[in-house]
Amino acid sequence: MQVKTLEDFKAHVKSLQEAEGYARPLAFGVGVRRSKGGKTLDVTFPHLNKESNYGSAAILASISGFTGGSNGFATLDRAQLAQAYETFAPYHHETEGHFNMKVLKTLSEVARDGEGYADVDVIVYFLFDGSQPVQDPEEAYFKLQSLSQRLVKPHEWNVNGAFGALNNVAWTNYGPIFPEDINDIRLKYLFSERPLQVSHVDKFPYLVDYHLPSGCRITSNSQVRLGAHLGEGTTVMPAGYINFNAGTLGHAMVEGRISGGVVVGNDSDLGGGASVMGTLSGGNKNVISIGEKCLLGANAGTGISLGFGCTIEAGLYITGGMKVYLYNTEKQPVDIDGNVVEAGKNTVKAIELNGRDRMLFIRDSRTGHVICKPNPKTIELNAELHKN
Repeated sequence: MQVKTLEDFKAHVKSLQEAEGYARPLAFGVGVRRSKGGKTLDVTFPHLNKESNYGSAAILASISGFTGGSNGFATLDRAQLAQAYETFAPYHHETEGHFNMKVLKTLSEVARDGEGYADVDVIVYFLFDGSQPVQDPEEAYFKLQSLSQRLVKPHEWNVNGAFGALNNVAWTNYGPIFPEDINDIRLKYLFSERPLQVSHVDKFPYLVDYHLPSGCRITSNSQVRLGAHLGEGTTVMPAGYINFNAGTLGHAMVEGRISGGVVVGNDSDLGGGASVMGTLSGGNKNVISIGEKCLLGANAGTGISLGFGCTIEAGLYITGGMKVYLYNTEKQPVDIDGNVVEAGKNTVKAIELNGRDRMLFIRDSRTGHVICKPNPKTIELNAELHKN
């Protein structure tokens, strides 16, 4: 069907959505895939859609020949990209806000067959169920970039299996290259004005090479993996680190480590060398979150979740099995419910305090005991540092 008017467009979309076998996806996006020998190196999704732009999804499914209601993808050649763009003819004069149309236009003009190390093609990925584990590299890149583009928050979609699905890659100034090919490629560029440089060898690239989250500062690109979720107003200093499926929900100062699975609330501060225990290794099954207005002092850490307004003093690491002595604001020993008790009966394992609000953790310099008492104040981040 030739689409010339807005009415034509609406009628065409309606017919596609009502066609037998068509299923509306939860999310979708057009991406550029680089591969070698049938193995995927990476996929870049310039713009992703979640529970929106259903007309675009129907058009792309029809043109690409994608059918069914299971997570998956189809390829788009140059002619199909041009066809998809022309279907949006009634909107060609309205580029603002039509991100999918702009992506199609650009890719239809620049899409090429692989001329360098990698084979390059264009795919459209359709996600119907975010709770399913990752099955292939294309799904991994789709979900990781959905996190980094703030389409979803950490843990909203299942990213289990991403490690197994992704290939180990040498990330270079000439794009991703499989490590076993590096020596040959390096030789090729030895006499070039731009010799081959390898930034790192890993399954995960740097976030900034795929997306720049608005309102953020990332002072060292190697410290934030693709798949990290950075809230508006987050600053990551050189000593900071954020893993995938982890990150911040708002203003945050990150000078410490946010491990896999960890989420940090608005207006919180991880001091230099601070660390929050993740769930990717070491057997930890407790998914840890840091509430709003929390402070982890320099070289502090936690293996339990913190609620609103908590502070851990510098150098103190709270582990789940650690014995903690509880006191009230009058420095009286109390039980976990706040009842005054005899000294020695005011101890709990730290995990029993998991997720509570307004806790202050300090170490008694005389006895070495770890003490928890009500936090008399909450932190205030320097507003000037987070106007990014």
